[in-house]
This record gives sequence, structure tokens and C-alpha cells, in this order.
Amino acid sequence: MRSVQEIRDLLDRLDEADADSIEGQDLDFKRWNERSLPDMIELLVEAAVCMANGGGGTVVLGVADREVGREAAILGVPLEIDINKLIHAVYNKTDPRLTPEFEELRVPEGTGRLLLMQVRGPMRPYTDTAGRGTIRIEKSCEPLTGTTRRDLLVATGQADFSAQLIDAGLSDLSPSALEALRRAARVERSPDDLLALSDRDLIDTLGLAPHGRLSIAALLLAGTPEAIARHVPGYGWTHLRMQTATDYSDRADGADAIPIALARLTDRIMADNPIVTVQRGLYHFEFRAYPEVALREALLNALCHADYQRGAPILVKQYSQKLEISNPGGLVGGITPTNILHHPPMPRNPLLVNALVRLRLVNRSNLGMGRMYKAFLLEGKPPPLIEEHGAAVVVTFRRHEFSEAFRRFAAEEFAAGRDLGVDQLLVLNHLLTHPEIDTATAARLCQRDEAAIRETLNAMETDHACFLQRGGTGRGTYWTLRSDLMRRLGGDVEPDRHSRTDWEAAKTRVLSVLRQRLQRGEAGLANAEVRAITRFDRRQVNRLIHELQAEGLARIDGHGRGARYVAMGTSE
Repeated sequence: MRSVQEIRDLLDRLDEADADSIEGQDLDFKRWNERSLPDMIELLVEAAVCMANGGGGTVVLGVADREVGREAAILGVPLEIDINKLIHAVYNKTDPRLTPEFEELRVPEGTGRLLLMQVRGPMRPYTDTAGRGTIRIEKSCEPLTGTTRRDLLVATGQADFSAQLIDAGLSDLSPSALEALRRAARVERSPDDLLALSDRDLIDTLGLAPHGRLSIAALLLAGTPEAIARHVPGYGWTHLRMQTATDYSDRADGADAIPIALARLTDRIMADNPIVTVQRGLYHFEFRAYPEVALREALLNALCHADYQRGAPILVKQYSQKLEISNPGGLVGGITPTNILHHPPMPRNPLLVNALVRLRLVNRSNLGMGRMYKAFLLEGKPPPLIEEHGAAVVVTFRRHEFSEAFRRFAAEEFAAGRDLGVDQLLVLNHLLTHPEIDTATAARLCQRDEAAIRETLNAMETDHACFLQRGGTGRGTYWTLRSDLMRRLGGDVEPDRHSRTDWEAAKTRVLSVLRQRLQRGEAGLANAEVRAITRFDRRQVNRLIHELQAEGLARIDGHGRGARYVAMGTSE
């Protein structure tokens, strides 16, 4: 949930963007309906149910979400509205009962008063008293359908398909699958006393056969293909060697237990996973196009987080320049592609995942995603791309040239006692292909809030490593790679040439046009016009104009979409 100060800071962005663009999974803006209080209460109930089912968040009341400019967007909440009556109304109209907290935020616009409705959802799913419900998914409220309710129960740990008990016995377990499971666990240094157990004792110790009955998780980990097909008909995997987006040259399908499926899929992918050999002294080191660590993490994630009730296979498409690994079932528990790197893990199949954790094949602390990212970044390659396509999660590895210089740099840093973290690596990787980075870009890239990533950027500038150098001030602050590090990484020996020189040239061009318009008595430039002149994005243009303003060369007239940038020395 967002604090009053966080919302106050976000409101300043309304001069450049509408509230809808600022909204997110845990943040919603609502205009207050002054014509009908009953209708407004119905809207509050719907918003509270939606936000609670989505994991909780903040609803800001009194802001129109499609208007740009503080004065146009911030309309406020009538001063006579009693907060206690709102709490009572939401409580009486929700099931289970919701008791939101309200906070006031004073503003100079509109009625001068905004309300923050803070919603928690510890007993999901919620509906109104008529049984209607929605769930917050990113920026919208989606219907709480049967499938969505089931997914919500999974996300909250109230339902676990893999924990269902089945009519199966020891004869339905596969000796080869159990051996493959032990072999994979041994590689990950699982406890020897665990691996030394008999088949039945191992299954019991992993909690896969409560009350003496096998669970679906037991079959997925060690069942025969016949038993799996009988009890989990939705389980299976397909590997396609793609020639084009629609044609493939080779296909393999399977329904073996997870450890055998993992080995077979890995073997097929590795057959077309080229090696780069790097010599260092007397030793030769081999690096794959797709790092094996990342490959294993992605395959295991797909296999253990799939929704096996959907009847769709784990699908691996291997192209000449990329690899796609997808599993049925979207992300659960509030995880999205934009927060997955640091979000606490939320397994779809808890019993299955817990067994894999005991065997050390997966990590309970969400380190697997970081390992996947880091494996690529340490080789100077872009990180994986993670997307939700409908009811499926797709992880894409792109084939990229191995950077020997970056790998050597990372090894030298590690030897010096400076193990590069994922956030640092993401920033460095970005700066290998971009001249500079600002706080907002780094926060989005690293999936952190701006305060946290600003600390990282400051540390990368000031600590003994001194990777970055700072430019600009205030909102115009940016960071670039130090020249010596750019040379060390084999990049442009004049890294500033493409950043500050181009930046200053753009400022000069914009200022020239502004002065010409001033001389001709014409209106100033809009943000879109400056973007056309500079080929910069909206954020970069805002930063450029603020620099001109700080230098006393230009000013901003108006707010939001109607704002104009004008050369100093005129009044329109």
C-alpha cells in the first residue's frame, strides 16, 4: 500500500501524465461522484473488493484518471463526507467483511481534500453481499470467474492440485524416475541421508504420501508415464525445433516424470546450444549460448509452476536466435513480469515445490530468478524476457554474442571481493548499449522503487569500484559509465561522445527553434514537437527542458498536455 507522502509525490507527475498511466497493481485513482452518494458507495465497494482480491493496495478518491494537469485532474472529495460512514458502508456490503482504512491528503486543488482508501485482503476471495466480485490485475478489475477464483485459492495457499490424494500405489512409481530424481538432487548436494532412503521412505519423508496415499505431486516427481496419464491427463511436454514462426523441422513429446522430462528437454536443447571457448593461461573455459544454469532454472520453473488442470503441455520452441519456454497457467499471488525479480515466491503447486526445495532442486527464497538473470548478465548478454500471454507464462532467452571482456571484468571483480549483484549487472548491461541511465529507467529495469535504486546508483558512483559518473542535477540527474571502465569492457573509448555531445547538441537545436519562434511572435513548443526535433522520449524531453529552465534559457507555460516550452524573454 502507498503512503500519503508517496501519493503526494505521485500527484506532481499529473502535470505531465494522466493518473491512469500512474496506476498499478496496488494503486487506483477514482473521481468522486458528487451527484449520487449511493452510487459512489457502490463504486467504493466494487473498488475495495477488486483491490482486496488483487492482494491489497491504495485507492485514491477525488482524482479523475483521464485528465492531465493537477488542476484538471484533482477535483477532490466533498468536505462533508464522513469517513466513518464510508467504512461502515464498505463493511456491511462485502463478504467476507472488509474494513478499509481511510487517510486524508490535503491539496490546493479542487475541494482541497483527497481520501486514500487502504485495502488489505487477508481472507481472499471477496465479493459484495450479492456474490459479485472482481480482482485487480495490473491496472484493471477483471471478473472473478470460476477459473480466476480457483487461481486465487491457489495463490493464497487454500488450494493445491498437486496435494490431491489419488488411488495409486508403489507399483505406480518409476524406478528410473526415482533414480533420475536422486541423480539431479545429488548434483545440487542434497543431504546424503535423504538420498539414501528407500523409495517409499523418500516419498514419505518428502511429504508426498500423507495418510499412506500417494499424492499427485508424488506421481509428477516419480510416477510411471501410464500412472501420470491416468491421474494427471493434463501433464506433458513438447519440444519443437522451429524453422519459421509457424513451421518446425523436428518435434518430441513426452509425459515422463519431472526429473526425466528435465533431462530429456535439456538434452534436446543442448544439441543446438553452441559453445564459445575462452583461453585463460593454460585453461580453456566453455560458455554456452544459453547458460546451463539459466536453462535448468527456466525448465524447472515451467515444470513445477504449470497449471496441470488446463490440459496444455509445457512448450519449448527452439529457434535459430532464441529459445521460448512456456507453461500453462498465468502468474499467481500478485506476481507480474514487472515485479517477478524480487517478489516473494508464490508456488502454484506448493506440495510439489516443497519437495523440490527439500531436494535442493529449487529455492524457497526466489533466488532462482536472480540466478537466471545473473547467468546471462555475467556474460555481457541481455537478461531473459518474461511475459504473460493469456493464461501462459513465457520465458524467452535471446541468443547474443558472448562478451569475453565483460566476463573477464566480472571474474576480476569477484576475485577482488566485489561480487556483482543483479541490480548492478542490469545497470552495467544497459550502459553497454545506451549512453546513460536515469533513476526512473534504472528503477524500471531493476524492478525496484526509485529510492532503492538511487542508493544502488550512488554506490556504483562513490564506492571503491567507482563504475559510474554522475551528470546533471535534480530531475535531470543521469549516470554514465566511467571512461576507463568502458575501455575495460571493450566499448567506445569516448563514451561521452554519444551521450553528452548529442545531448548538448539537442539542447542547442531546441533552444534555437524556441528563439526563432520568440522572434516571430509564435507560440512555444509542445513536448511532442520537441520529441520530433530530438528523437528523444517524453521523459528525456522533460529532463532537457528542465535543464534549459535551470540555466535560465527557457520556461514552461501551462500544465499537462497543454504545456508549452518558451524561450526566456517573452510573455504570451
